[in-house]
Amino acid sequence: MKKIIYFIEFILVEFLFIICKAVGYKSASNLGFFIGKNFGNFFRNKKSIIENLHKSKIEINISDNEFANNILGNYGRILAEYPFLKDFRNNKLQKFIRIDGIENLTKIKNDKKPVVFISGHFNNFELMAMQIEKHGINLAAIYRPLNNIFLNKTMEQIRTKYICRYQIRKGRSGSRQILDNLKKGNSIALMIDQRVTEGIKINFFGNLASTTTIPAQIIKKYKYDLVPIYIERLEKFNFKMYVSRPITINAEKSQEDISMHLNTILEKMILKNPDQWIWTHNRWKK
Repeated sequence: MKKIIYFIEFILVEFLFIICKAVGYKSASNLGFFIGKNFGNFFRNKKSIIENLHKSKIEINISDNEFANNILGNYGRILAEYPFLKDFRNNKLQKFIRIDGIENLTKIKNDKKPVVFISGHFNNFELMAMQIEKHGINLAAIYRPLNNIFLNKTMEQIRTKYICRYQIRKGRSGSRQILDNLKKGNSIALMIDQRVTEGIKINFFGNLASTTTIPAQIIKKYKYDLVPIYIERLEKFNFKMYVSRPITINAEKSQEDISMHLNTILEKMILKNPDQWIWTHNRWKK
């Protein structure tokens, strides 16, 4: 039964992509927001967004329901913008994104010293790895496959072709690929905001949350510098990406201490634009 539902979802998304490409980038983004805001609750539970917001104890100046609707609308925008990632890659839509800290990317490239890029699922998160690789940095991006096996195949094709050439599936199967890329001297990019079964429980917005230790392991063993990156949506269709200067972390610190530091960085990113983070990741699940 689940496969049938996944296949129906796949057909609907493929149909949406065709419509989006036909109407153009801005209209497609607006259409995605409308669909996500009004129908997103059928695919992502609005209740889970509100529950996670309450767990975080973040104060917002709008109602919980309006906040959740904005989150689902952003889901829709992100999905509707997938057909245009090729145009971002080929610079046709590059005018819609600017980078604060581009000199840091240039220095990383020129120094030829690999780093660990960390971020979370913000609008539009796919553009971050793309811009890093476009800048000439050898990069491997770690990702979590979608549960929908049909749609995941489409997304993997888009990611390897237009976002980042080297894609590593999160989990045990990707461990060897991570090591291979580290040996080649490639930088690593990963999202640290999802719940992981192989993680450790540390503080995140005042509650214990399952947290990945992958960046901490890389920093401790390979002495890579850390580079937080963040992207925000401005005026619906524009993006601003922030690239931090490389941060040297004391490799003698424990995995827990390093991971706690990374969670603190992630919290600051989320607080910048709370309604631009994907709140359906249940980081606090016991």
